[in-house]
Amino acid sequence: MHPGGFRLVVGISGATGSVYAQRLLSRARALGAQTHLVMTPAGVLNTHHELGLDRKSVEALADHAYSPGDVGACIASGSFSADAMVVAPCSMKTLAAVAHGLSDNLLTRAADVMLKERRRLLLMVRETPFNLAHLRNMTAVTEMGGVIFPPLPAFYHRPASIDELVDETVERVLALLGVPGAAAKAWNGL
Repeated sequence: MHPGGFRLVVGISGATGSVYAQRLLSRARALGAQTHLVMTPAGVLNTHHELGLDRKSVEALADHAYSPGDVGACIASGSFSADAMVVAPCSMKTLAAVAHGLSDNLLTRAADVMLKERRRLLLMVRETPFNLAHLRNMTAVTEMGGVIFPPLPAFYHRPASIDELVDETVERVLALLGVPGAAAKAWNGL
């Protein structure tokens, strides 16, 4: 972890599931993590469609926000000691770019940095069903050290609402990334 606190890069790409990003940014802030946000244009479009939020409203949830075209931003370099990165949600286009090292925007460059520096990268991929290209791209990212985390809900804790499903998934993601204080509900058996 960075001496100044946990540094988390958050990417939002153009897939359904913007609520995961919104909740993740809010929960990361509550846990004291420093967040660095980059949203693709399609991510902005989906967030507006699904949540009614514009770019500025989402950026206000982060400590630092960058344009996807700003490839000179600090998160584009391995010398910036980010502790982890999550792309929530992660489109198949973004997955493919990460899998093939196409650092064509700041989001995919930051993900590439996480892989090359052997830091935690988690992609909350959103698509169904998967085709062979999707599966091969997920395999490639996994082989490079990334974590593929489709936001599949767990029901064994008997959630009473969609909010509870989203919050439990977000907590699992933050715990897996190593954010201090994040604690997903543990399964203690029947």
